[in-house]
Amino acid sequence: MLDTTRTDQRNENAPALSADKAGDGVAIVLTGDWIVRSVGAVEQTIEKTLASDLGARISLDCSGVGRVDTAGALLIEKLKRGLSDKGSEVRIDGLTAGNDPLFEAVRRSLDAEHDTQPRKRGNPVLDMLEGLGRWVVGTAGEVVDGLNIVGASLYGAGRRLTGKTQFRPAAIVAQIDHMGVRALPIITLMSFLIGGVIAQQGAFQLRYFGAEIFVVDLVGILQLREIGVLLTAIMIAGRSGSAITAEIGSMKMREEVDALQVIGLNPIGVLVFPRLVALTIILPLLTIVADIAGIFGAMVVTFLYSGITPEAFLMRLRGAIDVATIFAGLIKAPFMAIVIGVVAASEGLKVGGSAESLGLHVTASVVKAIFLVILMDAMFAIFYASIGY
Repeated sequence: MLDTTRTDQRNENAPALSADKAGDGVAIVLTGDWIVRSVGAVEQTIEKTLASDLGARISLDCSGVGRVDTAGALLIEKLKRGLSDKGSEVRIDGLTAGNDPLFEAVRRSLDAEHDTQPRKRGNPVLDMLEGLGRWVVGTAGEVVDGLNIVGASLYGAGRRLTGKTQFRPAAIVAQIDHMGVRALPIITLMSFLIGGVIAQQGAFQLRYFGAEIFVVDLVGILQLREIGVLLTAIMIAGRSGSAITAEIGSMKMREEVDALQVIGLNPIGVLVFPRLVALTIILPLLTIVADIAGIFGAMVVTFLYSGITPEAFLMRLRGAIDVATIFAGLIKAPFMAIVIGVVAASEGLKVGGSAESLGLHVTASVVKAIFLVILMDAMFAIFYASIGY
């Protein structure tokens, strides 16, 4: 059997570089195959070249280069940048058109690595202003990314409603089952316990004033307007938001998102749209379940702790709340669902090629989603107070 590895090694031309005088500058001629198996032989030569004074004008003549891969392109680009850092005017000549995308990818990678390195400053005021500026620019970029996701989702929804794109309800139903139905036990248990705790603490404090019955008003209004939807959204942000980021991020790591684009599919429409629709449907429904469980938990605790019978509890609750109280909480749910889905999808699409990047973006997704949910709840509270609702 023919040993192809040895045949390939015999056919390889060892990489080399030599310097020649060219007009008012120096031409460094690169020859051979600059590939990962052989570029190690010229690393010392490159270091010596970087340490030498070659003048103000230098050209890297790559017309004699045979095969080149990422390792070779990286060495050549680092040689160019090292000479440029010494004040020389450096250009690369003789590259074949087929190698341009490879070198461009290497340049982008080096530029990104350079941008992530923090610059040290001696002035703390400048450091503070720089950090503030970076935060503002980063926040603006994230807002634009979120709006792009919302716009692409709305555009995809329009195409599906007009029949230009196939509507796949199975994907939405699967996400509803995954993010909604399977979350019912934990949402119900959490709301039951929170409702009971609020009722116990409220009854304990109101007992000093002989007004324990008003704990029903407290639990009913607080659970229906604030606690039910807020805690449900926080749980969904931690449970489903992290799952969305991890799923999309792992697909980004395995280049499945790029594969969707190659075959002509929009990743937003395939990956994000079903999850956004499912979240918008399930969060109001889970909020209703959370409200019922919280009130039931309060009813049990007030009966055991304060002796308020279920009949008296329900009668007092009926007088304390109305339809507006119920909808004051439910109206928030779709908006919070969209925020959670957009943040989770945006962070998932930012994942790089490492497990560390995936973990960082999953953490960022949960933290940002919870922060924005609480901020949105506060904005709704201010809006309701301003209109007297």
